Amino acid sequence: MTKKERYKKTIDYFQQNMPVAETELNYKSPYELLVSVILSAQCTDKRVNIITVDFFDRFPDAESLSKAEPEEVFEYIKSCSYPNNKSKHLSGMAKMLVYDFNNVVPSDINELQKLPGVGRKTANVIASVVFNKPAMPVDTHVFRVSERIGLTLNAKTPLAAEEQLVKNIPEELLTVAHHWLILHGRYVCIARNPKCKDCGISQFCKYYKKKH
Repeated sequence: MTKKERYKKTIDYFQQNMPVAETELNYKSPYELLVSVILSAQCTDKRVNIITVDFFDRFPDAESLSKAEPEEVFEYIKSCSYPNNKSKHLSGMAKMLVYDFNNVVPSDINELQKLPGVGRKTANVIASVVFNKPAMPVDTHVFRVSERIGLTLNAKTPLAAEEQLVKNIPEELLTVAHHWLILHGRYVCIARNPKCKDCGISQFCKYYKKKH
């Protein structure tokens, strides 16, 4: 099977079986999604959604968050992973958003990465989900799933995987394709003991072929 054929079969499968694929993070504004994605690093979306209920009650916008010290922020996010670092990032992000970006979340990936706590993956998520830009955020799920299926080859870094995926997935599908791969990795192609028997793409998956 050629790479082009594998991409086509994968895309066809998800278009038929997961026509609607969206983030599982709860948010009502670009600011809220930005906070949630920063919190989601090494943390489940389920946990983040629990944390942000009280967090957004206390810090409903960047301006209110910009006035808080990291110590106060920590108290609201201490049940997530790496709360010390994330509290500093959130405090710094809010200050920069208010004072350098006129309280407007930028849509440009390079501008987004200037914000504390925002790496390329987070910037791509915001650009894709909020602004519907053709971006491919590569988290641990996307990195693992794309390699297992055979969509990426010898991609040693998330950026390398992103470049291969962007090159081979039609631009108009990148936004939803990001969610296809994340959700597939979260519920089917899990890190340990992937559910190959329940997987609809096992027939053209390199990992399945190798293991079976």
